[in-house]
Amino acid sequence: MPTYRPGPVSLILAALVALFLLLPLLAVIPVSLTPSRMLAMPSGELSLRHYRALIEDPRWINSILLSIRIGVVSSAFSTVLALCFSLGVWMFQPRFTAALVGFVLLPMVVPPVVSAITLYFLLTSISGFSSFFGYDTWLGVAMAHAVMTVPFATVLILVSLSQLDRRIDLAARGLGATVWERATRIIMPNIKFGIVTAALLSFVLSWEEIGVTLFITSVNAITLPRLMWMGLRDNIDPAIAALSVILIVITVLVLVAGRAPGGPGPPHGGDPPTPRGGRRRKHCRTF
Repeated sequence: MPTYRPGPVSLILAALVALFLLLPLLAVIPVSLTPSRMLAMPSGELSLRHYRALIEDPRWINSILLSIRIGVVSSAFSTVLALCFSLGVWMFQPRFTAALVGFVLLPMVVPPVVSAITLYFLLTSISGFSSFFGYDTWLGVAMAHAVMTVPFATVLILVSLSQLDRRIDLAARGLGATVWERATRIIMPNIKFGIVTAALLSFVLSWEEIGVTLFITSVNAITLPRLMWMGLRDNIDPAIAALSVILIVITVLVLVAGRAPGGPGPPHGGDPPTPRGGRRRKHCRTF
């Protein structure tokens, strides 16, 4: 089957579109090197004062550590909830499967402002009973983020389950495996990539969440997006540009590492590995 290869004109147009999309991101780099205390392009002189401010100012370090903690807890909680729901729907096939899936996906459809107001009243009500879990607490923020990320994790896990052959589960059930054994030893190992992807996506969504966070935090749980929003609203701190450059570099490194060649198995087009203790078989053509 012939492989389509784009021509030089298509490559040039694609490069121009990519450059047009990346120019706003590239403009952040010189802004982060400005010696001024305000957001401005450097005029002949470069400075790393704003990168140094990220290290010396404890607010940035604390907000980064808090966002990581909230993201990890929120990702774990939402992934477990999405996995339990998806396994239950896939294994037992209840009558109202479509209604149940639609109910779980509601936070994805409802406007974020509506979800933020609902979570605000919920957490303020919980604060009357517990000061550890409620409004303006890191655990309350993590649970609120989990509510917002469960639909995305559920979609990814359901997609992974849809590609799994149901006869594997039926065979394990016929051999006498319990529901727990079928879920943990048969199904979950076959969808581990979907589970990991759901956890990573939940962490990323929690890391960048700002709409709900503005409603459910005040002065104690200051996440990194909220601190950046405060900096843009109050005094337009150029340290935000420096932090943006660092996040861009981390994202690019992660993408490059993910695209790097490697992993088990021979490369495409190579010969299969020689069996242990034997010679490599020759390919025979049957006429």
